[in-house]
Amino acid sequence: MSNKINIAIIGATGLVGNMLLRILGERNFPVGNIYLGASERSKGKKIIFNNKTYSIYTVEEILHFDVDIAIFSAGSSVSLQFAKKFEKKNCFVIDNSSAWRMDRSKKLIVPEINSSEITKEDKIIANPNCSTIQMVMALAPLHKEYKIRRIVVSTYQSITGTGIGAVEQLENERNGIYTQKIYPYEIDKNCIPHCDDFTDNSYTKEEMKLVNETKKIFNDNTISITATAVRVPVIGGHSESVNVEFYKDFDIKDIFTLLNNFSGVTVKDNIKEFDYPMPKYSENKDDVFVGRIRRDFSQPNTLNLWVVADNLRKGAATNAVQIAEYIVKKYF
Repeated sequence: MSNKINIAIIGATGLVGNMLLRILGERNFPVGNIYLGASERSKGKKIIFNNKTYSIYTVEEILHFDVDIAIFSAGSSVSLQFAKKFEKKNCFVIDNSSAWRMDRSKKLIVPEINSSEITKEDKIIANPNCSTIQMVMALAPLHKEYKIRRIVVSTYQSITGTGIGAVEQLENERNGIYTQKIYPYEIDKNCIPHCDDFTDNSYTKEEMKLVNETKKIFNDNTISITATAVRVPVIGGHSESVNVEFYKDFDIKDIFTLLNNFSGVTVKDNIKEFDYPMPKYSENKDDVFVGRIRRDFSQPNTLNLWVVADNLRKGAATNAVQIAEYIVKKYF
């Protein structure tokens, strides 16, 4: 990637925004000019990137600059308000919010699985939800080989998925300080079976994202999926217990081989050495880690997996930067 790319980060002051900057540097992304955007109240604040200091702009101000790729991580309302304005300026938009994920005209991309779907005309590209990304990464090679009939997934999700306020709530509670709650209950020493808002069907939006986004990424509406999403007092990443039923039977050795050979997935499964994925291990790593791989003996063709990933990296920022890298390689 020799061409220098003018890039904008919308939501640069948030947890994902900070991680985006870190990953752009780590991966030596060919940044030309970089424009950092946030809300009006953050205008003028300073952020250091690649040993240079940059001022925060409003999104409206960034629209006046020459931007090749804009990565949005400022929530659905901001994306809905501004993404199409950047699109009109012939700028590629990679959106981390839920605004465009289920829009039939927009691609929902995990690069290791379906980056080839991106065309030059796809100016707004959706980044899937963090919990969806890690699950489909683990299931993609298995779906290709055995075809998935049904998925039952329970998530154990890091508070970092909620944002800086949630991290502050946990830290304050652990220090005996009880201030404004981001969650409806204390999160320290607790598990809250409630991620995102509840919908009319009694599932939360987070649970329905796992259902709907998985079907879209795999381009397969025949898969039956049910999910329970739980918030846990963890910093490092999201964990998922995944029970998956296939149409075809499998050999466990072949499952290990398929997962080991899939880019972006690392098998961590040696129960004799108590070696299995944990969020503390996944923190600051880009791979999706899979362990506790075992046959479900209660019914045919069914497998249990434990899937862990850093939700701020592969679950959000890294996936977005990988999409940007693909766009640069193909269209710049």
